[in-house]
Amino acid sequence: MTDLFSPLAFASGHTMKNRFMLAPLTNQQSHADGTFSQAEHEWLMMRAKGGFGAVMTAAGYVQPDGKGFEGQLGFDEDRFETALANLASDLKAADTLALAQLYHAGLRAIPGCDIVGPSDDEPTGGRAMTTEEVEAMIEAFITAAQRCQRAGFDGVELHGAHSYLLCQFLSPELNLRDDRFGGSLDNRASPTREIIAGIRERCGKQFNLGLRLSPEMMQVRTDEMVELVGQLMAEGNLDYIDMSLWDCFKEANDDAFKGKTLTELFAGLDRGETRLGVAGQIRGGEAAQKALDQGADFVLIGRAAIPEHDFPARVRSDPAHVMPDPPFSKDYLASEGVSPPFQTYLNNFAFVEKEEA
Repeated sequence: MTDLFSPLAFASGHTMKNRFMLAPLTNQQSHADGTFSQAEHEWLMMRAKGGFGAVMTAAGYVQPDGKGFEGQLGFDEDRFETALANLASDLKAADTLALAQLYHAGLRAIPGCDIVGPSDDEPTGGRAMTTEEVEAMIEAFITAAQRCQRAGFDGVELHGAHSYLLCQFLSPELNLRDDRFGGSLDNRASPTREIIAGIRERCGKQFNLGLRLSPEMMQVRTDEMVELVGQLMAEGNLDYIDMSLWDCFKEANDDAFKGKTLTELFAGLDRGETRLGVAGQIRGGEAAQKALDQGADFVLIGRAAIPEHDFPARVRSDPAHVMPDPPFSKDYLASEGVSPPFQTYLNNFAFVEKEEA
């Protein structure tokens, strides 16, 4: 049985001190121009000091028209590097891996952006990207990774899940292209693969590189995601794959994969040196241990990290610990580093107590 508090080594040479990674949580705490804020800095630092083996930023856009939320940080300009460097330095001083998540919202970009995707999309009014625009997007991801490396981050994760742009390219429903970025699964995955190759070439093998994927829903096919994850693990260019499962312990919706949980489905692939992380309904120590027992190498903690910055430390003290149920008072959330903009966002998830009229 793998111990939740045993170290985990990656092919890049980096090591997590335990099996807990902070999930890349949308929090809307950055400034309107994409500058990383002190509030977001403090939110992440509390989790680093609370015992997480790796702390990851919220998703940050790599191109201005890739912004999907207000109050979102940007990785698309050099002027952001100073604030990011301060974060990376402080995270590493707290003995945690410092990771940044890179993404482009694509068809899910906010109003005011030039809404683009792999193909024309009537529901969003998005237009198909030209081949040259796809190539520019790929370059933007690679350049953003270099920017993060210069700022001192240990690595980056590419957001290829949740129906954002890289996931949209993987979707046979949304990607109807007839150039080299459309058609077969290999072609639809080529933007992701070219980003991975470019980051490896420019940032080196010692830069930690991960990829987040969705296994179902999000207009992707489970059989294709199993095939792709198996290929990427065999290729050995990623340190880890982060499967965003929504529920680690449910069976796949696809009848072809009944009988195994989603965690077991991906853990059963030949991984080589590629590590597997899973996220979804892990709100206590026993659930985290169960995910490892089913074959995952580490767990990503999202919801449970909001009310408890020291969730890993609490699990170390009590393996049966479970996060308290929401809602929480504004004062309590503030004591956990959750600033007013983040609290406003959490109202969408019944996380904040309603004030009496």
